[in-house]
Amino acid sequence: MSAIEQYLIDTYRASRHGDPMPPPPGRDDIAALRAVRSHAQAEAVLEGRPAGHPWRAALLRLLRHPGGPGGACATPRG
Repeated sequence: MSAIEQYLIDTYRASRHGDPMPPPPGRDDIAALRAVRSHAQAEAVLEGRPAGHPWRAALLRLLRHPGGPGGACATPRG
């Protein structure tokens, strides 16, 4: 059963019982991702590391080394 089907069943059940409607699927995804990021930054501060943006650092690593380990940049020429 997909998330949408479950949501429709829950919405129908809530309307029949007079309960509050459930939140639509995916509504709080961004808030959850922000909470994970904030937690990672807080742990970095407690460990004495810089609390930069972890995804920005990962993106910069990919841009600096586009092939990565074993990628196109690591193959010898000739």
